[in-house]
Amino acid sequence: MSRSNDSKAVDTDLLRRLYFYIKPYRWYVLLAIGLTLSAAFLSTVRPKLTQIAVDDYIALGDFEGLLWIVALLVAALVGEFIILVWNTYLTRWFGQGALYSLRNSVFKKIQSLHVQFFDTNPIGRLITRTTSDIEALNELLSDGVVNMIGDLFRIIFILFFMLMMSWELTIIAILVLPLLFYATFLFKSRVRVSFLDVRDQIAHVNSFIQEHISGMAIVQLFNREKKQKNKFEKINADHRKAHLNTIFYFSIFWPVVEVLASLAMALVVWYGGARALTDQVTFGVLLAFIQYVRQFFNPIRGLSEKYNTLQSALASSERIFDILDTENQIKNPERPVNLPKVEGEIEFKNVWFKYNQDGEQVLSDVNFKIEPGEQVAIVGATGSGKTTIINLLMRFYDIDKGEILLDGFDIRSLKLEQLRSNFGLVLQDNALFSGTILDNITLGDESIDRDQVIQAAKEVEAHQFIRKLPETYNFTLNERGASLSMGQRQLICFVRAMVFDPKILILDEATSSVDSETEQLVTRASRRITKGRTSLVIAHRLSTIRGANKILVMHKGRIREIGTHQQLLKRENGIYRKLYELQYKSRHKDGKKAIT
Repeated sequence: MSRSNDSKAVDTDLLRRLYFYIKPYRWYVLLAIGLTLSAAFLSTVRPKLTQIAVDDYIALGDFEGLLWIVALLVAALVGEFIILVWNTYLTRWFGQGALYSLRNSVFKKIQSLHVQFFDTNPIGRLITRTTSDIEALNELLSDGVVNMIGDLFRIIFILFFMLMMSWELTIIAILVLPLLFYATFLFKSRVRVSFLDVRDQIAHVNSFIQEHISGMAIVQLFNREKKQKNKFEKINADHRKAHLNTIFYFSIFWPVVEVLASLAMALVVWYGGARALTDQVTFGVLLAFIQYVRQFFNPIRGLSEKYNTLQSALASSERIFDILDTENQIKNPERPVNLPKVEGEIEFKNVWFKYNQDGEQVLSDVNFKIEPGEQVAIVGATGSGKTTIINLLMRFYDIDKGEILLDGFDIRSLKLEQLRSNFGLVLQDNALFSGTILDNITLGDESIDRDQVIQAAKEVEAHQFIRKLPETYNFTLNERGASLSMGQRQLICFVRAMVFDPKILILDEATSSVDSETEQLVTRASRRITKGRTSLVIAHRLSTIRGANKILVMHKGRIREIGTHQQLLKRENGIYRKLYELQYKSRHKDGKKAIT
């Protein structure tokens, strides 16, 4: 939905969509409305009881009858209090239930979206959508709409009792309403845009903070604290300006309402007082009207506040529904092919791909085949397309032209869940979460027991360091596993891949961020985990891929060379040979001696 959509139809559509989340509680909502109307009636009947007390009992000296009226007033107050207590709890209860469902829907949607969506949407902005934007709906989905209905009926009840007592005084009291409606119209036309701007600025602040806290080590290393502080001050100033705009409109609107309320009161006192002195209006009626004028502007103020809530909620809901309406570009086929058993044969046939339609070609006419159980390495300079091949194979992105086959079937004909369940992935940037080591390995899969995890950890030589930790496999990791070394984190990722027993294993720069000693551990773990599996290994350290069955050498999005380590070294001017010599020239003075 776009910001320009400021019409009533758009608001109605948003409210209709929000109603979907409150619909399971509709009977409780109706009960809350009933309670609200009861409270509204009890609050507006009090001035009428006051008028009866003054005119029918005090003026006549009937103190016994007056006691009954006082008892009714007290009963009305107590009844209103009890109703408001129950109503407040009820509305907050179903409001939180609706928010719970909405937050789950947004998170589920985010999890299902294609990877390219996250390339263009900052994490901080998505966090804002699932936290503060949804929280902005709290008041609307709980008591906002219910109280708006209550305020509307409170106005109706007040007008009813006022007309019952004196239609002339009623007209005098509401003479200021045209001015109030005009002020409300001007207020409405400006505050909506301001609230949209506020939500935008909150997202910018959250995005900036999230990115810079994550990269704080880099900021401090390069002494960029002052520069980043200045950037944040500018973003924060925009955020403050957006809020001040809304405050400005409210700072004008509220005094206008107060002045008009005082003017209405003055008109009633002037006109009604004059009529009371000539006995055309009783003092009880005048006293009741003064109370009703005070009450009359309270629900109007309430409606203005609820309108504020409504605009803030609609501004947030636009952004929430933008996410919920985002179409997933990677979809399951309508009639998926079922592969009961995957052998692990992979083939790329004339594959072309670029990340953006207007961007440069990333892969151009890529062709290769991997037999079941083969270990294939992919090497090349940064930006040559190595990781892109992995992303396409797991269908994080869809190719532009060509075919990618798994056991002879186009991967686009398979369900995403079945396709990806056959892959194990170990990345350079190891993905660990807050929680225990056991939880990070099993990822909550209850079919994997502790003994399987321990056996897998022993096979990749991770058990030795895990058993030395406090609580061993129940040791709680900090965010992203910061309490462990880089090599230990990498080994846990190997255990995870091993315990899920994938048919195809992908290692993406799995040893590039570890020291030489840890590299030996990781390399041994790699050999054990790849045994008997189809394996794709992306590596910068060529020493780790000498035993590969096949090496694909990429350059500028194309496969330039294919062969074993020894075959590729024999090519005098080959790309692989040059990469190998460059990597080992620091160890050998004579480049030829490095060719082994």
